[in-house]
Amino acid sequence: MPDEIDLARRGLFRGRLRTAEPPVQLPWSVNWSAFVADCTRCGECLAACPEQILVIGEGGFPVVDFQRGECTFCTECVTVCKAPLFRPTTESPWHYKAHIEANCLANGQVFCQRCQDSCEPNAIRFIPVLGRVPTPTVEPDRCNGCGACVQDCPVGSIKVDGRAAPSGGASQPTLKQES
Repeated sequence: MPDEIDLARRGLFRGRLRTAEPPVQLPWSVNWSAFVADCTRCGECLAACPEQILVIGEGGFPVVDFQRGECTFCTECVTVCKAPLFRPTTESPWHYKAHIEANCLANGQVFCQRCQDSCEPNAIRFIPVLGRVPTPTVEPDRCNGCGACVQDCPVGSIKVDGRAAPSGGASQPTLKQES
């Protein structure tokens, strides 16, 4: 019995004929359908990533895992790849933005500002509110989607991906995605 499972074949048996798009692709990568069509799954990008945030995702394709750390936009994954999988690095690496979900400690009146401390572009700020602990807000124009805040959140309430930020009242901190 082989040590590796062909995830693409398993998907076929489950009725999925194509690999699902991950929440976060590699920086500067082309659209997902073009990426999976040309990616050889050689693993060179995984080995080249100095932050070690690239992992093998569904179907054996490389994806970003912010639980392992942040993207420094070093371009190593782009440089090492021999396939036409990336846009020019002079363009924006991606349009992902962070958003904070309802289980943020500030919503439970617990003081925590770790995400602000880890946010180098200062996109996450805490706004004082009379009678409550400060709640986080994100300036989408400053957020580069690096993911530094994701690993630092003790309750996992920060996500970086391409989906729209949840809408909510003043008690629920949110980060809006750039259009």
